[in-house]
Amino acid sequence: MTLSRRRFLCGAGGLIGGMVLADALHLASAQAMSTSTWMSMPSRMSMPTLAAPKVLLLNPVTLARFVDALPVPPVARPVGQRAHPAYPGRALPYYRMEMRAFHARLHRDLPPTPLWGYDGQSPGPTFETMRGEPLLIEWVNALPTRHFLPIDHNVHGADRSKPEVRVVTHVHGARVPADSDGWPEDWYTPGHSVLSHYPGVQDAASLWYHDHAMGITRLNIYAGLFGAFNVRDAEEQKLGLPAGDCDLPLILCDRLIGKDGQLYYPVSDDPSAPWVSECRGNAVLCNGKLYPYFEVEPRRYRLRLINTANTRFFDLSLSQGNTFLQIGSDQGLLAAPLVRTRIELYPAERADVVVDFSGMAGKKIHLHEQSDAILEFRVREHGRRDTSIVPATLRKVPRIDPAAAVRNRLLTVGEQDDASGNPMVMLLDGKMWSDPISEKPTQNTIESWSFVNITGDAHPIHLHLVRFQVIDRRPFDLFAWNANRRIKYTGPAQLPPPHEAGWKDTVRADPGMVTRIAMRFEGEPGRYVWHCHYLEHEDNEMMRPYQLLPA
Repeated sequence: MTLSRRRFLCGAGGLIGGMVLADALHLASAQAMSTSTWMSMPSRMSMPTLAAPKVLLLNPVTLARFVDALPVPPVARPVGQRAHPAYPGRALPYYRMEMRAFHARLHRDLPPTPLWGYDGQSPGPTFETMRGEPLLIEWVNALPTRHFLPIDHNVHGADRSKPEVRVVTHVHGARVPADSDGWPEDWYTPGHSVLSHYPGVQDAASLWYHDHAMGITRLNIYAGLFGAFNVRDAEEQKLGLPAGDCDLPLILCDRLIGKDGQLYYPVSDDPSAPWVSECRGNAVLCNGKLYPYFEVEPRRYRLRLINTANTRFFDLSLSQGNTFLQIGSDQGLLAAPLVRTRIELYPAERADVVVDFSGMAGKKIHLHEQSDAILEFRVREHGRRDTSIVPATLRKVPRIDPAAAVRNRLLTVGEQDDASGNPMVMLLDGKMWSDPISEKPTQNTIESWSFVNITGDAHPIHLHLVRFQVIDRRPFDLFAWNANRRIKYTGPAQLPPPHEAGWKDTVRADPGMVTRIAMRFEGEPGRYVWHCHYLEHEDNEMMRPYQLLPA
């Protein structure tokens, strides 16, 4: 193994994920910052030299803004009913969802872009489901047999013996049996399908679905394989929140686009190893369009914000001093609504917000990503009577007592570098995907997991199957950790801000911090996964299996 500068500074132990001195100093300064200050900083993730694009890339600021209407994904409809052994004598709604190649204009002035999508569109149709109403979805691979994005055959699970085009769908945030969760190695090729069972045993929440095939998830999602999946329940419906066409997903992602309309995915300058540690585009798509507009009535709208980007976090605000009223996060409603001027979303995170356009008749309001206006709301002069409300109390969110945990796990978030300090493999607890399973919680027990981030960047960590609560974040001494693998805290624990005090399934693990979560492992026993939701990291070993043992 090559001795990198990071490994050298970590001593003879060769700590995987160790930091160079500059990284440690960077963390020391980061620990002194507030969360909002750190969130606004650009990533400092070291990257290999990128190869020069072979196409002329589009500069999106040259495009006319707000000339295309915002697409609203259609609602998925069942095509029939089918029996399932878990429900003797009962027929369940049956959906058939084909993944297909198609072309779409991302902007009026661009040529059609080749994409992949569920039902031949991206985002795919929105699933509307109810708690207590199970359903079946047949996920059909009707894609071509050749991939149009660059595969790195050195990445685990993507070697040359594997077919180029492989898929398996995961509904992010769903409480489902293990055989319907989208196990990354349960991929299948064009011409095949799988039938998945979604029991509908969780509270109302804004979920989403996407591809999860081992070693190429980053490429398949970049190609367009994602969509919204809403769970509703009677308790939420009684609240009187905006509904119908005033309740819609707003799915955000970034892309690099050629002037010819083609998607461009960045590669390293080594043709034999094209993987790069992050993919950040200069064009932000809202429901699959660049700089769209959306006509609204002067009333309340519920917007389900979903970050489906590979690596980018979004810093969202409204123009003219308008505010969001956040009512929910990843796994459902908050205890009470929160007025927010900014919404920050790391990859896979969601924010359920209400925007009140009453009193704005005839005005134009912009949604900003940092300083860039990416969507224009055009408020009509008149509209229907608004009977929706946002109650002062939404839902009880009982706190998990971390003292009730039967196991407290300490898990590192790290990376292995090459001789130049460039990240080559991203690791959780210093382990590869193929290493023996080390996390084996027992069904219906509470555990706390503490993520010790020894890299220089925040990482969004996602656990399949369960919902959890953020307990705290606490700064620690990286030098002490490198010297003896001991946690030496350098400051008090920081409680999560109010918007993180609800149920989550993805948490931002900040650099130089120990991020602690707690959860009850409800659900069916079996194999599930946990991983970083930076897709480039997830594809290159930053994903681990865990085994849920029966009670």
